[in-house]
Amino acid sequence: MSESQAEPETQAESKTQAEPKTQAEPKTQAEPRSEQGRWFYQRRLKIALGIAVVEGIFVALANDISRWTVIAISIPIILFYVFAGRNLDSDTGRQISWIAAASQAFTVILCVVAAVLGPLTLILAGVFAVIALILIVGEKPNKSAKKT
Repeated sequence: MSESQAEPETQAESKTQAEPKTQAEPKTQAEPRSEQGRWFYQRRLKIALGIAVVEGIFVALANDISRWTVIAISIPIILFYVFAGRNLDSDTGRQISWIAAASQAFTVILCVVAAVLGPLTLILAGVFAVIALILIVGEKPNKSAKKT
């Protein structure tokens, strides 16, 4: 009996010893590899919200640009990200296409809310602006400086 108990243990030990040990895990596809790609990846939500706030305020205050125009312009940008932007070879290109699509999605949300609620759109744009400011001000500068 002792031989049969010892056999599975030695097989399990040999399996763990046979597996090569890697020190560094390979990066996932979502994690950019280039320096610019990492920079955009770390700040992409802030940039997208900032663009959406500016566009939302501009659309709310400008009388010659309709909400439907903004939605019509946003659709191809979002579709580009969905069908091509996620698969770009360039890390920076993937991040920029994500930023463009997300900012347009936020702007479409503002336009839809504007159609339903009217003047409360500026309040929603203000909420987006506050969220963007919290994200920008709340970032500790040492976090991004420590990564090399």
